[in-house]
Amino acid sequence: MLLNFFPSRALSLYLGKTFLWRCFAMLAMLVLVLQMLDLLSEAGKILAYPGNGDSQLWYYMSLRSPQIIARFLPFSVLLGTLVTLTALNANSEVISMKASGLSAHQILAPLIFASVAVAGISFVFNERVVVRSTATLTAWQAANYGPIPGDRGIKSNIWVRDGEDLIRAGTITGSGKNVRLQNIDIYDRHGDRLIQVIAAKQGHQTEKGWQLEKVKIFDVARGTSRDVEAIIVGKDIRPDQFTLSSVDPDGLSFTELSAAIETLRESGRPIAALEGALWHKITGPLSTLLMPLLGSVAAFGIARSGKLFVRAVIGMALGFAFFVADNFALSLGNLGVYPPVIAAWAPFLLFLMVGESVLITTEE
Repeated sequence: MLLNFFPSRALSLYLGKTFLWRCFAMLAMLVLVLQMLDLLSEAGKILAYPGNGDSQLWYYMSLRSPQIIARFLPFSVLLGTLVTLTALNANSEVISMKASGLSAHQILAPLIFASVAVAGISFVFNERVVVRSTATLTAWQAANYGPIPGDRGIKSNIWVRDGEDLIRAGTITGSGKNVRLQNIDIYDRHGDRLIQVIAAKQGHQTEKGWQLEKVKIFDVARGTSRDVEAIIVGKDIRPDQFTLSSVDPDGLSFTELSAAIETLRESGRPIAALEGALWHKITGPLSTLLMPLLGSVAAFGIARSGKLFVRAVIGMALGFAFFVADNFALSLGNLGVYPPVIAAWAPFLLFLMVGESVLITTEE
């Protein structure tokens, strides 16, 4: 019986369903509160753009909610674990299961199995929903919540240097020769002096260089401006200088980010931070597997001893310690202190051993 992690189908379904309902209830509560707070901070900026109204506020919520769900899902699983196990302990259900011959691992097995399912759903959700909403929201914010192109490969706020001149593209779509620029600003400099500022609505590459359209040129010395239909600039600027100048790992799927890393590696650019983010796309969803182990300290021990609340606090502290260690390791990986693989996987493996040690020490 000790080798069978699911000795009772009815009990496994009861524990799994109870755990999942409480996890998703915690997630819904967190998303509702955090979404309202976030909307309060951004509503003024959204409504400041002429023509924006209630529909734009709802659109912002539809783009922001997936980010909040992805970020706080592991924390919701931790809270769901603590609430589930604390209730089971307080109602003497854990004692009943132990009296029937179940081990601590058998009691936690349905919760861990449910966490595996949550991790899989989280990964698919991140790949199919979160990356798209993040890319769109970033581009929308770069356009000051105005109209943006309906393109999946949107990049925003990219700076490129052309000799002494600085070029900023508000939004960028496409790849290769099909790159399209919008909301372009060019700062024409000679030495330490700014000669003129060129603003254009859109631009694309031609054989002679980058053709900018609907252009306004401001002469700094004279303080005058003039409108030009089109001009050619930046003959030596390559399209990949715009498309690869800023790779946002949160706005790319696993395969897209992997392809971007290979392209950057071939061009000799630093990729350590992006490799860490790539591996974290796997370890992030997998962190839900740790929460039943880290929160298991709340399940075992006699509730009448008066230490049930202390055990729940210890479980929450272990969960918070994992999130802190995970972010700290990623930061060290970005700085080059750790290899990207170690930075992404070390906290997960470390706290997997910590959770298992706590479980064995407290009960087995």
